Amino acid sequence: MVEAAIDFTGIVVSRQNFREHDALVRFLTSQYGFKTFIARGLKRPKAKLAGVTLPFTLGDYVGVVRAAGLSQLRTAKGTQLFRQPMENIVTNAYATYIFDLIRAAFPEGQAIPRWYDIGKAVLLGMDRGLDPAILANIVEIQLLPAFGVAPQLRVCAICGRDDRPMDYSEGAGGLICNRHWAQEPYRFHASAKAIYYLRRFSVVNINQVQSINVNVQTKAELRTIIDRIYSDTVGTYPRSKRFIDSLGQWNQDFKPLKPRNASNGEQSK
Repeated sequence: MVEAAIDFTGIVVSRQNFREHDALVRFLTSQYGFKTFIARGLKRPKAKLAGVTLPFTLGDYVGVVRAAGLSQLRTAKGTQLFRQPMENIVTNAYATYIFDLIRAAFPEGQAIPRWYDIGKAVLLGMDRGLDPAILANIVEIQLLPAFGVAPQLRVCAICGRDDRPMDYSEGAGGLICNRHWAQEPYRFHASAKAIYYLRRFSVVNINQVQSINVNVQTKAELRTIIDRIYSDTVGTYPRSKRFIDSLGQWNQDFKPLKPRNASNGEQSK
């Protein structure tokens, strides 16, 4: 029985060799979530699909979509390559990490239209020159509920107030106001700027972000805070994140947060 090919819209997130002349192309699709397609003859000279299956290409494609196993890619109708993630090694690293993280949160074949839209918005933002590190931070924070972690980032997790200085506490499950700092020895000792951005990241619509201007010190602090949240509560660490860490820029710019067993010795105000 001949399987019918259908139209789908997707973003190429990775491509790898498969057998002698073929390749596997993984998409984040608007209709089916993540799907992996076999592209026959992609490694042959002058293969028609070669130029339209580069990572971070958005397009309308035709293929046989299967519920299980490999789907089959036939052709492309129209595509757009996002240049910045392809040509800039740092931007490429963050784009790869963002899609790896989304993929870790959802099984292949699960429709996730919201995250397709976010992935598309991230690539559009990167192409417009938005800071890829901050875009990654936004995705990381908004993806936490998909990993079963939903910290309170709007008001104090203990008393519900939102008009006092805040810090982050894993023990309390999110932000705590300064009335409770003395009772929370393992709070993060985060700066007011970092807390401000954590709160903003939890609600911002990436499609509406027109500019990003976060100083190097605060960016480094945000990286440290979010890494700790992921390490302690999520445990997901894609290989692409290791490459970002290997760039070494954060160690130069930010003094690490105080040790977890540090005594803060502060009184509430």
